[in-house]
Amino acid sequence: MTYHDLVIKGSHVVRPGEDGTTKMDIAVSDGVISAVEPELDTTNAAKVVDGNGLMAFPGSVDAHCHWGIYNPLSEDAVTESRAAAQGGTTTAMTYFRTGQYYLDKGGPYADFFPEVLAITKGRPYVDYAFHLAPMQSSHIDEIPMLIEEFGVTSYKVFMFYGSHGLHGKSDDQASFLMTPPGERYDYAHFEFIMRGIQAARDRFPDIADYLSLSLHCETAEIMTAYTQMVEQEGELDGLAAYSAARPPHSEGLAITIAAYLAHATGLTNVNLLHLSSATAMEAALLMAATYPHVDFRREVTIGHLLTDFEKSSGVYGKVNPPLRTPEDVEALWEAVLAGDVDWVVSDHACCKPETKLGPDPDNVWQAKSGFGGTEFLLAGVFSEGIKRGLTANRVAELVSWNPSRRFGLLNKGDIAPGYDADIALVDPETEWTVRAEESESAQGYSPMEGIQLRGKVKHTFVRGSQVLDNGSVVGSPVGKYLARPYSG
Repeated sequence: MTYHDLVIKGSHVVRPGEDGTTKMDIAVSDGVISAVEPELDTTNAAKVVDGNGLMAFPGSVDAHCHWGIYNPLSEDAVTESRAAAQGGTTTAMTYFRTGQYYLDKGGPYADFFPEVLAITKGRPYVDYAFHLAPMQSSHIDEIPMLIEEFGVTSYKVFMFYGSHGLHGKSDDQASFLMTPPGERYDYAHFEFIMRGIQAARDRFPDIADYLSLSLHCETAEIMTAYTQMVEQEGELDGLAAYSAARPPHSEGLAITIAAYLAHATGLTNVNLLHLSSATAMEAALLMAATYPHVDFRREVTIGHLLTDFEKSSGVYGKVNPPLRTPEDVEALWEAVLAGDVDWVVSDHACCKPETKLGPDPDNVWQAKSGFGGTEFLLAGVFSEGIKRGLTANRVAELVSWNPSRRFGLLNKGDIAPGYDADIALVDPETEWTVRAEESESAQGYSPMEGIQLRGKVKHTFVRGSQVLDNGSVVGSPVGKYLARPYSG
C-alpha cells in the first residue's frame, strides 16, 4: 500500500491550460503532489480531507505585494500572510527597495537584503519571494550577486519617483529615496537598469527566461502639473480628484517611454504593472505590436477590477495608480476576457487608518497611497470572471500559472504530480459579502467593502500543510523563502 501524508477526496480539479474540471482525488507526500486520480486508496493516508462539492485550484501566486511598507516587516510577514492564506494565496511576492518606508535605510543590497530575509524568516504562513528595485547605480552592479547568492530574478522601476513622491507632488528625491549625493532616479537610471538586467540575462543564459524587469508606469511631470491644476480648480474631491491628478494618459506615456527604452537596450522581458485604465491597456497593446521582439506581460489588480472611484467612498481607496471610472473597470475586464492580461494580483499594501489618513481625514492629498486585498484575489477573479464568461481554467492561469512561469516558480501553479501541494479548495456556490472585519489583515477596512462575491475559499494548503480550515487560519507559519528559479 502507498503511504500518503494527505489525500483530498472528490474535488473538482482545476488545471491551467485545460478545458473544464475533473472530479479527482489528490494525494500529497513530502509536500509534493504524488497522484491525481479517481478513487485513491486512503487506507494509509495520515490525513483525509473531504473535497466533495469543492473546486481545487492551484494556490494563487500573488505576484505583487508590499509587506513591510507601512508596518514593520516582522508584523506584516505574519498578519498579511494570514490574509493571503485566507484568500487561497500560497505564494506571495513582495516588491522591496531601499529608502523611506520598508526598512527606512539606504545602502548596498549586500547588507540590506540579508536583513530583510532574517526579519521575515519563520513568520509567514505562505511561501514568499521578493522583487528588488535598483535605486542607485551601485545596485545595478549587484544584480549578478543577487541572482547567484539569493535567487532574486525580478527587478522593478518606479517611473514616477524621479520628481513625484509616493503620495503626491514632491521635489525631495534624495531624502525619500536615500540615494547617494549627485545621483538621479531618472530615465537615464532606468536605461542603465535595463542594460544591467539584459547583461545578466546574457551572463546567465540558462535562466534568462526568468530574469525580468517590472515597471510602475506613471509620468512624474504630467502628474505634478495635473495635481496642481486639479487642486487649483477645486471642482473635484476625494478619489475622483486623485484620479484626475494622475490621468490615464500619464500611464500611457510612461508605457511608451518604457517600451522604447526596452527596445533600445535590447531587454526583452518586461512586465507592465497594475494597468488601471482603458488608456493604459491601449498603450500597452500598441507597444507590444510596435516592438514584437519584446516579451511584454500585462498585469492588473483585483482592486482595479472590483471597484472604482465612484463605488469606493472616502479616501481609503487612494492607491497608485488610482482607482478609475466604472467604464475603465469594464475595459479591463474586456482585456482579461480577450486574453490581453497575463496575470491578476492584489498589490497588497496594508495601511492602517492611523497611517492612511492625514490631519484632515477627508483630504485625499494628505492620505497615504495603497491598501490591501490579497484575501479577495482568487474569489474576486472567480466571482466576477465567471459571470462574465471566464472559465475556471483561465482563472487558474491568471492567478497562479502565468505569474509562476514568468517569475521562475517552477514547482508552483498547477495540480499535477511533481508540483508543490499548494491547493485552494473553493466552494463555488457560497455567496458572501466583503467585510473588512472578517479579514485576517491588520488593515481594518477595505475599499471593496460590501461587494457581493460568489465562490469562497474554504481550505488552503501550502506544500501539503493546511493553513486554512473551513475559512479559519490554522497551525503555525510554514512559509519558506523561495530562491529562484525555484523547482522544489
